[in-house]
Formats: sequence, C-alpha cells, structure tokens
Amino acid sequence: MTISYNWLKQFINLPWDAEKTGELLTDLGLEVEGIEDFSSVKGGLEGVVVGHVLECVQHTNADRLKVTKVDVGTGDTIQIVCGAPNVAVGQKVPVATIGTTLYDAEGNPWEINKGKIRGEVSEGMICAEDELGIGKSHDGIMVLDAKLKPGTPLAKVLEIENDKVFEIGLTPNRADAMSHWGVARDLKAGLLHKGIAAKLNTPSTSSFRIDNRTLKIDVKVKDSTLAPRYCGITISNLKVGDSPAWLQNRLRSIGLSPINNIVDVTNFVLHEFGQPLHAFDAAKISGNTVNVKTLPAGTKFTTLDGVERELHAEDLMICDAEKPMCIAGVFGGINSGVTEDTTNIFLESAYFNPVNIRKTAKRHGLSTDASFRFERGIDPNIADYALRYASILILQVAGGQITSDLIDIYPKKIEDHQVFLNFEKANKLIGEEIPKETIKEILTSLEMKVNNVTETGIGMTIPAYRNDVTRDVDVIEEILRVYGYNNIKFNQKLNASISTVLPGEDYDVQNKIAQQLTGLGFHEMLNNSLTNPKYIELSETIKENYNVNILNPLSNDLSVLRQSMLFSGLEAVEYNSNRKNSDLKLFEFGKTYHNFPGGKTETKHLSLFITGLKTEGNWAVPDTKSNFFFGKGTVTSIMERLGLDAYTEESTENDIFSEAIAFKRNKEIIVEFGIVKKKITNELDVEAEIFYADFNWDVVLKQIPLKNFKLKPISKFQAAQRDFALLLDNSIRFGDLRVAAFNTEKKFLKDVTLFDVYKGKNLPEGKKSYALSFTIQDEEKTLTDKQIDKIMNKLQQRFETDFGAVLR
Repeated sequence: MTISYNWLKQFINLPWDAEKTGELLTDLGLEVEGIEDFSSVKGGLEGVVVGHVLECVQHTNADRLKVTKVDVGTGDTIQIVCGAPNVAVGQKVPVATIGTTLYDAEGNPWEINKGKIRGEVSEGMICAEDELGIGKSHDGIMVLDAKLKPGTPLAKVLEIENDKVFEIGLTPNRADAMSHWGVARDLKAGLLHKGIAAKLNTPSTSSFRIDNRTLKIDVKVKDSTLAPRYCGITISNLKVGDSPAWLQNRLRSIGLSPINNIVDVTNFVLHEFGQPLHAFDAAKISGNTVNVKTLPAGTKFTTLDGVERELHAEDLMICDAEKPMCIAGVFGGINSGVTEDTTNIFLESAYFNPVNIRKTAKRHGLSTDASFRFERGIDPNIADYALRYASILILQVAGGQITSDLIDIYPKKIEDHQVFLNFEKANKLIGEEIPKETIKEILTSLEMKVNNVTETGIGMTIPAYRNDVTRDVDVIEEILRVYGYNNIKFNQKLNASISTVLPGEDYDVQNKIAQQLTGLGFHEMLNNSLTNPKYIELSETIKENYNVNILNPLSNDLSVLRQSMLFSGLEAVEYNSNRKNSDLKLFEFGKTYHNFPGGKTETKHLSLFITGLKTEGNWAVPDTKSNFFFGKGTVTSIMERLGLDAYTEESTENDIFSEAIAFKRNKEIIVEFGIVKKKITNELDVEAEIFYADFNWDVVLKQIPLKNFKLKPISKFQAAQRDFALLLDNSIRFGDLRVAAFNTEKKFLKDVTLFDVYKGKNLPEGKKSYALSFTIQDEEKTLTDKQIDKIMNKLQQRFETDFGAVLR
C-alpha cells in the first residue's frame, strides 16, 4: 500500500520529516518498507530556470535556427541556439542549463551539454512544454510571465509538487488503515502517546446541498445480508474531462494514472477514506432503477476489461431494470461506466458482505482496489459521509447539480462491539505492568470509548471499523503497538524447562526416520494439502463423495484436500524433471483427508518417491539405476529401524501400482510399495519409472514396540548359505514361499531372499524360475553339513508339497 506524505499532512500536522514519520509508522505496526521520492514533473525541473532573452539574431548557417543571448540570473549572459519560431527579444523563457537532466515522453533521461550547432556555441536549451514534461505542446517555446526574475527556479514558478511516498507492508487484519485517513488516525495516537499535540482535520461536508430532485433513481436491495448498506445519489449536467493538476498529482503520487475527473474523484475518495465508490452513467440505467441482487448461475456478463464472464449464483450484482451493470464491489461492466459523453451520473457508496466479495473476486480471478478493501471489511458507518464528500468534489471539478435525495438503505445498523480487559491478564501477557491511566489514554487516542474502569479491568466500546479487535488479547496488542514494543523491559535471566521425550513420540520417531532417509540420499519435501479434484479419475481408491471440499478455494485446481499422497508427490517429481533434475529420492511426512459417511478423518503418512539414478557414475564406477529392490530395501531398513520385525510380505494389486507388495504386521498394513502405473505417470507428464512407498504412519506409531530393547552379542559361530532354483507356477508369490520356509524351520533359518527371477524361453508355459538364498545358523555351535542338508531337504519337500515346486 502506498501513502503520500503530503496527503497525510492534509489530515494531521506532522512535526517530523518523512523519514522520522516512517519510523513512527513502523513502530505502530504499519511497517514502512521503503520511502520513494515523487515529483509531479519527472526530475522536478531541477536545473531549469527563468531566462530573459536579450538578443535574438538569425543563424548564419541555418534558416530555421536563431542565436540568442539569454540572462539566466548568474550575472553573465549565455548563448543558446534555438529552433523555435516564436522566440523573440524581451521574452521570459524556461532555460535548461548545462548539466540539467530532462526526460522524453517514454521517461528516458537525456542531459543538456555544451556544444556547437552549425558552428555556433550553444550553452543550454530554451524549452517547450513537452520538453519539460508539463504539457503536450511543441508549437514553440514556452513564454513565461514578463514579471518573473531571471534565475528563478522554474519549479517554484510552476508550483511543482515534490513528495515522499511510503510503501507500507500492511497486514491483512488492518483494514482500518487502508487509506490516508486511517494511517493519519494511527499517527495521531502515536504522537499523543509521545506527548505531542495532534489533531485530525476532517474535511467538511457542510456545503453539501440538494439543488433539485429532477433525476430520481429507485434503489432496491434484495438481500441485506449481502449488501448491509447501500447509498446513492444522482448528479446532473456535469462535464467529463481532465482533472485539475492537484487531483492528478495526488493520484500519480501513489501510482495511479488519472482517467477523467469523475473516475479520479472516486479513486481519490477511495484512497483518502478507504470507501470504494462507483459512478454509473445515469443515461444507461434502464428504467431509472437500480436492483442490488444475485442472478441465476451461468448468466453472461462482460466486465470493463472486455472479458465475458459466467456468473455464479452467489455473485452480488448491481442491475438496472433489464440487465446487470456491475459486479458489486469488484468490477464494473463494459456498458455502464462514465465516458466523455456522460452528463448525468448515479454515484454509489456501499458496504458489502466481505466474505461474499472475496469469494466473487477469487472465482473470477479479479483483484481491484475496491475488492481489496471490501473483502477485508471497510467502515460501514462512513458510506453516507464519503458520498457527500465525493459529490462536493465532483461539483468542484466537473460542475453540475445534485439532483436527488441521498438514498441510504441501512435496515440493520452494524453496531460497535464491547470488550472487557482484565488488568491482571494484560500484565501477564505484556510481561510488565503498564499504568492504568496510560492504558486509558492509549485506548482513547485509538477512538475506543472507555465505558468504565474498575480495580480489575476496563470496559470499552470498539468502533465498528476495527473489525479485527474483538477480544481482550486484541486490545492488548493495540495497547502495545502504541506504547511501543521496544519500551517493554525484559529480564536478563533466562529460564528454561528440560522436556522429556517419551518413547514412541511422533516427532521423535519422525526425526529418526528423516535422519535415516537423508543419510540414504533422500530429500524431504513439503507439498500442498490442497489438490486438484481431477485426480479422482485416475484412481478408484479416491472417491468423489469422500472429498473434503474447500468452501473458498484459491482456484479450481486447489479446491479439495488430498485423499492420497501420491499425486502431490508426482507433481513435485514433474516439477523437478522439467528442470533437468530427474534423479530423485524424495520423502514427505503429511496427511490425507477423507469425508467418510461416519465423519471427516485425517490420516498421517510417510511417502517415498524414487526415480532415475541411485548413484551417478564416474570414470571408475558406472551409473547405477534405481530399481525395485533398492526401493524395497529402503522400506525394510525403515521397518527395522522402527523395530517392526515379524512382518509379512504379500503381493498386492490396486489401481495405483503395476507391481506392488504390502508389508503387514498383526494383520494391519504398515506400508505398500511398488511401481506406479504408467497410466498415472503419463497423465502427470512424468516419463520415468516411479517407485512409490506409502507408510500408514498412524499404524506405524501404534505398532512400534515401546518395551526396552535387549542387546545380545553377535554369534561367533558361522552362518551357512544354501540356494535353491525352483520351477514354479506364475501365480506363486515370493512372500508365500518365505512364510512357508520360516514355518518349516523356525529354529535355525535366519533369512530367505530372492536373488533372481527368470521368465522366458526354455521354461514351460505358465512357469517361472525363482532363485532363493537361505541363511542358516545355530548361535550356540557350528552346524554340520548333515544338519544343514536335513534342513534343506525339509524345505524342498515343503515347497514341492505346498506349491508344486520342482528343483531345477
């Protein structure tokens, strides 16, 4: 938000320069992020002075040039070659002296230098209006008042306005400060607390009067909850044209381009008092009727930017007897605004429901100065004052008469609200005791009416425009920002409590696993919980009726909470891949959300995404590509770190994975891991193979053993390894073989791994070959070959009996 220093000084007498005023604003919570210089003429005409033409003769080598002698107040005359046809002896003219910087129509600087023109020395430039940037005329040089003294800076003659402009980083809750009046109101409170007398100068509307009632517009508000207050008035016989210089300068100082005198006044009042206004061409209002209402969903409406928009059923519209004219509080229509042919206007001032305006603005992707203020909540009680004030200004700059009564539809007044502040609570939160009288003075300076003061606290009435101050803690914040956070003393002694971490605490387990994954080369990511509802089409496990819909979405692409961690993770993979970062190992702790028939639920997850190279090669080592077993190994290492042993592996099938296994413990799925289907990755423009693991973190936390671990030494007796190559039906899963093996030999079998799978020629149809490795160990003695062979024979018989396996 930009605020003009000169504009502020119209409301309050500031005893300081702009820099010190900026410091006070920052202390008051209106953080000044920068102060920029502004001049109504670029460069401020520095170096341009009044000159007196003493001599003017024809240039000997150019028919269209003249050589002049000019007095510029230095005591010596200078010679200037001039091509203007109207230059003459005795004129007072603007002279840009050597070293002066002027600006062309595009704002590009160029410097006046001493030089020769067709053999004659030229020591400056006699300027036309457009060369100085104060007009558009280039018919000849600018001739000044003959009474002016040579050497007088032209900036003083033309009353060029120089200003300082504050760039304020306004927080969303401070809707009351979104105007020069609001900022001045805060400055008054800050100055009063520092013992400096300060008084706000409110522009008077005593000259407002109704000239006649010849143009009446009937106003009907169909829903007072969407438009709690609506004011309007007509002004006739005005003339649309350029605004006076003072008004244009005010708008330009805060970065606005003047349009015409009517629109400029509405913008001026908006930034002066924070009250948006809208002017309609009265001749374009059919039936002399204004209806404030909603229209059926799908109604077409073309806004001022020429875009045809499709209205929502909740969009509040300003309509006439036949058609919509404006999206209330957001944007005007293309066919109802003020043009150079307008002679009569209907001027609107209103208070619209902030939530409704925000939803409408977001739906249509519009953000205007008006919607910015309406959606944060403006002062509902100045709508009529702002309308009277704007009417007076319009009469001043465009002429005309006020030709109707001031319409004010305000069925239920928005009342001020009451808050009670307990002194003990205030002292506890602040950290020290602020004198009660000081608190009372601060509240009064902020226009909060003190109703009663007791030993325990203070009761007050908060004005309606402070819609962010509704609780006692809000009042404490107001007191502190005026009192000064820097004035609060703090103890040099630092007290701290030692926290204990219980086994199985979520954040502690997360940290351990996060450290493990980063050690394996993974990077943590944090994705948006909001996602695109179109992902419903890609997975049957995501159901539309389970969606948790956002009531006020930022966009249609972020309108529901995610039911799966998969798609937001794939978006991150796509983002990185599009930027040539395709070797990825990512993990995320996050939540999924479901609106089940029994109620809304949140489920915590840990997701892993692996794609591309596992390790990048060099001259000695080739590239190592990530594969299924690397991903599975990562998953099992996490399980082991969590102490989740005695799990089972089962192959699983769903519409997310093309190949997958599920790790179960106590009949609950801990994690699913597999290769994401091409159908899904292609939809998200991910070409690479994606390995994805989804831990149900809530189940993980529930199953983590909390008992103390017992340590035992590593056995000094060597383990033996034996391999089987088995011919099996394609339907047989490794997990089933593994379970059967441990059920057959529970004492000495330590591990079973699958190290090769073969399908293809030389095998019967419908068959595959599994190569299994068995680790066998007795921790108390060395096993003999006879004992090992006996164990392997038992395993072979079990596989042949249960699975029809044939030893190859």
